[in-house]
Amino acid sequence: MMKVKYEAIFFILNKGHVDEAMAAAREAGATGGTVITARGAAAPEEVLKTLGIAVQHEKEILLILSPAEKRSGIMSAISKAAGLNKPGCGIGFSLPVEDVTGITPFPQEKK
Repeated sequence: MMKVKYEAIFFILNKGHVDEAMAAAREAGATGGTVITARGAAAPEEVLKTLGIAVQHEKEILLILSPAEKRSGIMSAISKAAGLNKPGCGIGFSLPVEDVTGITPFPQEKK
């Protein structure tokens, strides 16, 4: 089994919450991120009826490429800063990254 060196961290947040999320990520060791403007596609009345939460259509996706060993700390910091302990505030997940090109090495990898 191949050891994963990097993780792609995704947080889908209600619009206006990405700045505090990125600040928390930096405190936890992230060196940067990419913000993608998005729009929720769920019918708000269906989500309200099914889950009992209101849905805001305007979203922002925060994408961070991180060394695998920093993933957990970064995700915890963002979750806390964005208030993801409350329903309807967002969702976060990570995916392993098998290969990376086009970036300079992270500081701890410099020779």
